[in-house]
Formats: sequence, C-alpha cells, structure tokens
Amino acid sequence: MVVNSHAPEWPLATPSDAPAGVAAELLAEALRATLVPTALLTASAEAVRVAWVNDALVAASGYAPNRVAALDVLTDRRVRPADVPAARAAFAAGVPFAQRVVLRRPDGAYVQCMAHVSPVGVAGLGVGAWVVALQDLTSQLTEHAEHTAVVEAERRERRSVTLIARVSDLLMDVDEPQGLREIASLLTAEVVGWAGFYLHDRGLWAADGLDPRRPGGAPRPDAQSRRLPTSGPRDPVGRLLGGRLDDAVELDLAAAQPDGTYAEWLATHAGPGPGDAVVGRDGRRAVGPPDRRVVVLPVPGRRRTLGLLVVQPRGGGGLAALDASTVQVLELVARRVGLSIDNVRLYDREHRLAETLQRAMLPEQGEVDGVDVWTYYSPSADDAQVGGDWYDVQQIGPDTVGVVVGDVVGHDVEAAAAMGQLRSVVRSYSVDITTPGPVLERVDQLFGSLRIPRAASLVLSTLDREPEGRWSLRYARAGHLPVLHVRDGHATQLRDAGGPLIGFGSGERATAQVLLEPGDVLVYYTDGLVERRDRSLRDGLTVLETVAAGITARDAPGIGEDLVSRLADHPEDDVAVVVVRVPDPDDHLRGTTSPRRRRWTLPSEPASIARARHAVVRTCEAWDVADPSNAELVVSELVANAVLHGWGHVALQLHDTGDGLRIEVEDSNPTPPVTTDGHPGRVGGFGMQIVERLSDWGWRQSRGGKVVWAKVRPGALPRSAYDDD
Repeated sequence: MVVNSHAPEWPLATPSDAPAGVAAELLAEALRATLVPTALLTASAEAVRVAWVNDALVAASGYAPNRVAALDVLTDRRVRPADVPAARAAFAAGVPFAQRVVLRRPDGAYVQCMAHVSPVGVAGLGVGAWVVALQDLTSQLTEHAEHTAVVEAERRERRSVTLIARVSDLLMDVDEPQGLREIASLLTAEVVGWAGFYLHDRGLWAADGLDPRRPGGAPRPDAQSRRLPTSGPRDPVGRLLGGRLDDAVELDLAAAQPDGTYAEWLATHAGPGPGDAVVGRDGRRAVGPPDRRVVVLPVPGRRRTLGLLVVQPRGGGGLAALDASTVQVLELVARRVGLSIDNVRLYDREHRLAETLQRAMLPEQGEVDGVDVWTYYSPSADDAQVGGDWYDVQQIGPDTVGVVVGDVVGHDVEAAAAMGQLRSVVRSYSVDITTPGPVLERVDQLFGSLRIPRAASLVLSTLDREPEGRWSLRYARAGHLPVLHVRDGHATQLRDAGGPLIGFGSGERATAQVLLEPGDVLVYYTDGLVERRDRSLRDGLTVLETVAAGITARDAPGIGEDLVSRLADHPEDDVAVVVVRVPDPDDHLRGTTSPRRRRWTLPSEPASIARARHAVVRTCEAWDVADPSNAELVVSELVANAVLHGWGHVALQLHDTGDGLRIEVEDSNPTPPVTTDGHPGRVGGFGMQIVERLSDWGWRQSRGGKVVWAKVRPGALPRSAYDDD
C-alpha cells in the first residue's frame, strides 16, 4: 500500500443528499487541509499500520509520507506510545481512546503529543480503519515547565531569604562559644549535607565559636604549628586564605595533597566527624557519602580573609552538585559571618584597650597599715570607651591614710585624660597638705588653669590613727555623693563639708571630721553603684543605706563583695567602690551571714604572688578557716603561673564551698596548664604537682583566656617521708 495525501482507497460513508463522488472528494480534501495532524491507520491482529497522513502531520513529524509507509505505530522506535498494552486492547475492542505519544523527528528532537484515536469504516469490511488526530503538547509543556521553573525559583528565593534572616539572628550571638557551630548546623539542615567553619588566626583551626580575647600572637593548641605559605599554585586553599582567589574551590579530601600546604591540613582535619550531622540527598540524616569532595569558600573580612566555610553537598558531587542559588547563599552567609567576626574582634580589641587603659590609670590596691581596705572598679558593659570614674588609696604617713573617689563627666579619652590629670594633682597635694579642704582649694586653682573642659566631682578624705584602735576621719566633698558611714547596723550619709564641682570653687573649702570606732565601715562610691533608669538617685541612696546596714561581713572584701553582688549586678555606668573598715578585736566572736566570696584584680608582676598569699590568709581568718597553709601555697603557685606564662591582669577569686576553699585564678593565656616533672638542671617546674597534691584542680576556657581552679582540702601541709627520720 502506498501512503500519500490523496483520497483513501476504501469507500467512505456519504451524506444522503449529496452525490457519493462529490462527498468523498470533499471529505478527503478536508482531512488534507486541516491544521490538526491527522492519520488513518489500518488495524489487524498482527499490526497497526499507517495508511495515510495529512500535510500537518508531515510538518509535525518531519517525515515524508513515503518514509512512514506501512509503519507499525506500536513497535516502531519513531513512535513511542505511553502504554502499548492498553493501546492494543483498545484496537482489539474497537473502542476510541486517547494516549500520550512521543514522536522522534529526523533531527533527533522529540515531540510530545496526545493521540485521539477513533474507529471508522463500514461494517463488513475485512480491514478495520482508524483515524488519529494528534494534539501537539510542546507549547503546553514548555509553558508548564516555565511556570514550574518560576515557582521553583521563587521557592528557592524565599528559602534563601528565610535562611539569611535566620543566619542574621544567629550572628547577633556569634561571639558565643557555639555561635559558628549553630550557623553551620543551620546550613546542614537547609541546603548542604555538612558544613563547618575554620578560622585563620596564627594557624588554621576548626571553630565552633570565636575566641576574640586571644591575642594574635598566641596560637591555639589545636591549630597548625606553623604559618604556611598562601601563594603556592598547587594550594587553592592557601590562595583563598591569601586573598588570591575569591570564588569557591573544590577539594577532594580523599586525594593526596601537596605536603606543607593548607590543602593538606584541610584534607586531614576537615569533613564531618563521628558526631556531626550529615544530610543525604533525600534530606534525611545519613552516613557521610563515599564521595569526599568538599566545596571551600572564603570567609572575607574587611582587610583579609578570616577563615573558610567548608561544605559537603548532599550525596556528594563536589562543586557541580551545588546550583547557582545555593552557591550564592553560601557566599552571602560567609560574607556576613566574616563581617560579624570583624565587628566582634574590633569591638573586643577596643574594649580591652579601653579597659586596660582605664585600669592602668587606677592604682592597684595596696596594703594599708592599721585599716582593712578593699577597692573595686568595673567599666560599663555597654560602653567600649574609657571613663572618668577613679579612686585612690594612699599611705601618706605611718599614721595617715588618704582615700579619694571621683568622677569626671564623660566616657571618652578626653574624660580619661582629665581623670588622670586630676588624680595626679590630688595625690601630689595630699602629701604636702593633709587637710582635705585646703587640698581642694589648691586643686580648684590648678584645675582651672589647666583649662580642662570637663566637670569633675570627688570626695577627698584622710584617716589619722588615734589611741585605742580609733581613727579620725576628715573629709571634704566637691559635688560628689556622700560617703556612707556604717556603725552597729546603722548607715549614715556624711553630707557635711559639701561644695561645688572641681574647678568651679572660688573660696574656702570646708573640712568635716568624724571619729571612727573599731568595727566602723566607710563606703566610697561613684553614681554607677546606685543610679538606675527606673529609680531616682535619692531612692538609690536609700537602697544603698539599707543594704550596707544589713551586711554582717567582718572584713572589707566581704562587705564590698556583698554590696557589689546586690547593687552592681547590672550596672548602667562605670562603678568605682572603696570600702574601708576599722578592725575590731572582737571580730572573731561574731557570726556572719555574708556571701563567702572574695575577688581581687592583680597586676601581672611578681609582687602579686605575695599579695595573693596575704589575701588568702586574711580571708581564711575572716571565714574562720583553720590552718590556711595549703591554700596559701596553692594560690602562690597558681598566681605565679599566671604571672610567668600569662598576660594582662590576673583575677583572683576565693569561694567558701562549705567543705573547703575554692581558688580561681584567671589570666589571658588560653593555653591549659600542664603538670611536668620539672626542668633538669634548674629549679622550678613542679608547681602544678604541688597543686595536684594539695587540692582537686582543673581548668576551663573563659572569655578572657582561661580559669585555673583548685579546691583546697583544709589542714596543714602533708607530711613528707623525710619527716619520720
């Protein structure tokens, strides 16, 4: 049979009112002219073959009529019905049906169609006839695919915006110990199979969080032992860290990397660990894929690359497995993390610099003969600048002590400079003139001539030793809050001898006098201790009186700690406090309910070792801790280690645990203490062995470095084996 676009060779049904020849000719012409691809088929038990096609089907399929002559539509590879068994059943039953069909054109393209098949012909014919009309689905499928792509793009965009918003929320706490781990866990849950951050600071190290207070010169113990070159052509990771590459790179952790490169270190240390979450391609937690290719992205800061974000795509596949939108999200997260790290470190450096400058301007607490003195200073937690609060305790003579506390308005370098000048002037004049009023008169004159544009207030006092354990207090105030005098559970504000702020006085300054009895307490303070936004200054002074009157501690550190713990737990300004107590011979007969905690800030110098020992002895006496020999030796070793191997100020805290004394010493070196067997050929090296023998001890990381603690067992030193000889 020859397939062509002419009239079919079998009779057609004709309308009753038209001649048969004319009707057949019209119907054949109509089938040939229609724009709907149409074909006539012959169906038998053996095959379903093409008998005739119109011009529209020729254009749609790309085949000339003679190329499809007698083509079996159910078996030929150029025609792919969706369900061949269903089509055979429909042909055998002689019922119309519709089914998806794919036509393969000569150029290799595929045309998606819907075939509408119906039986035609005259009963009694030996061959069944079928007409097929094809509906081209290409435009519909293209429109659907485009719509699906738009919907998917919008979905990815919404997911990306939501993810970035959640990352931004986490970045508010990026300085927390697990801040970076939380962001990596979020990326693992949402877009990749695994993620981890590695910071580059004197070596590359896996980072769960920041260590902002660690100076750049102190390498972490878990980081690289030496700095590696960042310009090697075979080290793409090093080139990322050196700023020579900006785009993400792929690294196969299972492949051998060049020795002495960042890529080698990352191949050894990166990737999910035994406890890390790994998400498979289906979004479920799974074992890490055998494909160990990872994608490494830089974490850029303002001036240099701060570290790396390393991710493993779900199911493996390396960089090719990440679509453009995912890479864009990861790059945006890395940039935001880098900016946040820069901000945290910059703020921390400024804050530490300001606090160090402030503390350098304040005198360290010294030993004063005849009275118990405790000093405290804390900068505002919300302010990274230096302030004007200050204090001074000065041994003027064998029987005279000078105490001053003041405040220069402002929280900037100018206020700190004014404070430093004022403190030096007051200290100098107090040596020559021990009466506070005349000292302030001289200070007024000089302060005005210095043209310092800041108002300043202060309380200046001198304590002179009297017979029978008494002391005489003389004081003068220059616009400052009154000193609090506590005696036998009653607190009184010393409001006499008031006057204008420093630099504004033009006449004589008055001096008031109070005789202090054994057990009396003086509290000097700045307004940060009592002033709050939710209460007036008058109410704050009333609260201070109430708290001070109820304190039962028998030493100045105990009184100061109690005041600070109750009044300065959330200060809104700088706080400076000086507590002076006249010792009472009957102290050991009285009970105490004061919190059993003491703390001191010591300079990083050898003299602090003796001061720490003395502080422990005094505290044990105040707490009725018998035989403090063990504690004295332990604190000596801990503070000595902090002075020798740390930097910055040394913080000493003592706690009464009920069954022993807990000593905590903090310094800025995050490197843990190590127990050694000493140093052959020279003295030393046994410090931590001594601590280990006399106490239970340990250490922990802190925001400022590390804290080494020791819980000392009460009693004398343990007996040596030689003691029995």
